[in-house]
Amino acid sequence: MDATTKAGGGDSGTPATHVKPNYYLIWVVLGVLTLAEVAVAFLSGMPKRVLVIILVLLAIWKAMLVAMYYMHLKFEPRKLWIVALAPLPLAVILVMVILTEHW
Repeated sequence: MDATTKAGGGDSGTPATHVKPNYYLIWVVLGVLTLAEVAVAFLSGMPKRVLVIILVLLAIWKAMLVAMYYMHLKFEPRKLWIVALAPLPLAVILVMVILTEHW
């Protein structure tokens, strides 16, 4: 297989070419984000609420990178994105319930 592959180009069903992503670069970015999470968690004297918000945002950023590149959602039709994103409102509600339980 060469550097370009065919993927769904959108809702119209026409194929579009895309360049194979640099998985090693994405892995390095995920590692840097993980180190940032550890640094924020252990090296900061921030209030608990700010700390939790920063850590959740970093986790969402990492989850989006994994979904987009390793699960190949970046190159899929929008209909598949809707299926993948449909459970997110429930996840947000569950996180908010857990966070507000102790505050």
